[in-house]
Amino acid sequence: MLDLAIIGGGPAGLTAGLYATRGGLKDVTMFEKGFPGGQITQSSEIENYPGQSEVVTGMDLMMNWPEQCQRFGLKHEMTEVTNISKNNNIFNLTFIDGSIQQAKSVLIATGSVPKKAGVKGEDKYFGKGVSTCATCDGFFYKDKEVVVLGGGDAAIEEAVYLAKICSKVYVVHRRDTFRAAPNTIEHMEKCDNIELVLDSTVQEIIGDDSGVTGIIVENKNTKETRQIDVPGVFVFVGRDVLNETLKQEDGSFLCDMNDWGEVIVDLSMRTSVPGLFAAGDIRIEAPKQVVCAAGDGATAALQAISYVDSLA
Repeated sequence: MLDLAIIGGGPAGLTAGLYATRGGLKDVTMFEKGFPGGQITQSSEIENYPGQSEVVTGMDLMMNWPEQCQRFGLKHEMTEVTNISKNNNIFNLTFIDGSIQQAKSVLIATGSVPKKAGVKGEDKYFGKGVSTCATCDGFFYKDKEVVVLGGGDAAIEEAVYLAKICSKVYVVHRRDTFRAAPNTIEHMEKCDNIELVLDSTVQEIIGDDSGVTGIIVENKNTKETRQIDVPGVFVFVGRDVLNETLKQEDGSFLCDMNDWGEVIVDLSMRTSVPGLFAAGDIRIEAPKQVVCAAGDGATAALQAISYVDSLA
């Protein structure tokens, strides 16, 4: 019987593991099907993490986190949790192999993944010119022109990153204003090789047997179409919350969710189910920043300690 089961090994899950073990919980295991660190490890530049005076990559930032957490007793199992249920005061975790682990409390910190734009040709050419990771695939377009689709922080940050590699970056956005932070927009405006294609939507991603060759864009106001010839399209239009683990046999969710599938929590990261906590990008109103996810994890862990103590 675990005191605390942590589902997800990103900043929220790792920080929760650190605080829970240092705070006195004896049996704390983090279940992460991949290498701990989370999706931030794919980021090319981080300059806003407190205490980091130098610009670092996501991999560099997260490198020491797992070792630090495990030093205080956090266990890590590289496996996938497919379902979480609760019977009386005990949580049951079902794994992909059908086995079950019981726990007194659970933290869900599975995060989110890039959302598809739903554009014709997106699926056909995914991995053949369509990408959701500039850090992973930007190098393949060195000195070439590419398109970035989106208008949030992620889209603008990746456009700036690609501008350092590619000869030109077209940023296609359906509005005439951006949802990104002012400082992020300022960085973009300083890049001479970024062209804004605003009030426009991508009608189709086109290509041939070798992959993407361009996109067809339509201006929402004039209805005029334009073909932009590029070998690469990077899609950043939001994220899908990874909440399948919370889905029950009858199709309902274990705890209360909002219309977007995000877990509803209070300021203490408590869900509607006692003993179940949520942290990071899976929760409502998540800022989707490493430092915020880490803070969520610390808060949830402290609350988990109090909850487990109350069961004694």
